[in-house]
Amino acid sequence: MSSRMKNILTPIIAVLLGVLVGTIIMIASGYNAITAYQALWNGAFGDIYFIGEVIRQTIPYILAGLAVAFAFKTGLFNIGVEGQLLMGWVAAIWVGVSFDLPKIIHLPLAVLAAGVAGALWAFIPGYLKARFRVHEVIVTIMLNHTALYITNQIIRSVLSDGKERTDMIADSASLRSVFLEGITDYSRMHWGITIAIICAIIMWFILEKTTTGFELRAVGFNEHASQYAGMNVKRNIILSMVISGIFAGLAGAMEGLGTFGYMAVKGGFTGVGFDGIAVALLGGNTAIGVVLAALLFGGLKVGALNMPLEAGVPNELVDIIIALIIIFVASSYIIRWFIDRVSKKGVK
Repeated sequence: MSSRMKNILTPIIAVLLGVLVGTIIMIASGYNAITAYQALWNGAFGDIYFIGEVIRQTIPYILAGLAVAFAFKTGLFNIGVEGQLLMGWVAAIWVGVSFDLPKIIHLPLAVLAAGVAGALWAFIPGYLKARFRVHEVIVTIMLNHTALYITNQIIRSVLSDGKERTDMIADSASLRSVFLEGITDYSRMHWGITIAIICAIIMWFILEKTTTGFELRAVGFNEHASQYAGMNVKRNIILSMVISGIFAGLAGAMEGLGTFGYMAVKGGFTGVGFDGIAVALLGGNTAIGVVLAALLFGGLKVGALNMPLEAGVPNELVDIIIALIIIFVASSYIIRWFIDRVSKKGVK
């Protein structure tokens, strides 16, 4: 069997195994698994409103997944997507509430500010990795907490007068759409889906069709060989983290300019950045894979809200299923071994 087919089958089998083990846990806990999955499906795709909400939830997952996947593709583990997302969110809100401009200028400016903020926040671990060989995982973990407290302080002291949330952004900076809300029965679906899809295409194009992308991937495979070949390893490490940070910052813009229209003081992380790691893993760190994995996660997250109502099943069980899927994806070596055994028997 070709490696391409293995790459396609591995996440599919991981999802099926996660659902299977989740079903066993559900039955062992005394719940009706069929009723639970019916409620999950109805809550995600049973109504046009829920479909709109699934797409809305998918948008930041795509961008967070792209941020993690891009770094993975170039040999880096950007676990700081959450912090970069928060910085992008607060930058977008800052522009959204501070200026009175035509929409054709205001909205792109707010989106651009989010991307720049995410890039600058990701530049820090990228520079430290390239210049001083400081591991990016350690730095990004610390910067996640730093970003949380900085954004909270900005909300309280800069964007509001000691309040726990900012004012609503101007309509000229909003991604909300009367048209999209109308066709989805007034869900919170917004134009950010087009930005997310465009970003997925951009990631694919950069990595697969450009010399820069080739260098980034080469550095990820082997830094010493890349340096011997004349590539600027330090520049490529920083560039990889900066591009990853742009995607993460844009994920924050989708929340600020699209879903909510404001930013509130947070007692903890949003979780979107960390879910992006799972999305990237399940999507095989490819652009199309990330989009499909984000759609699955969006459907699970939104559909889970209906499970307690229709089936009396706690929606935490969906989190268990997601965790199981991640475990099986992370242990993909076993799945690949199983596929090899089955394919060899088929040949005999």
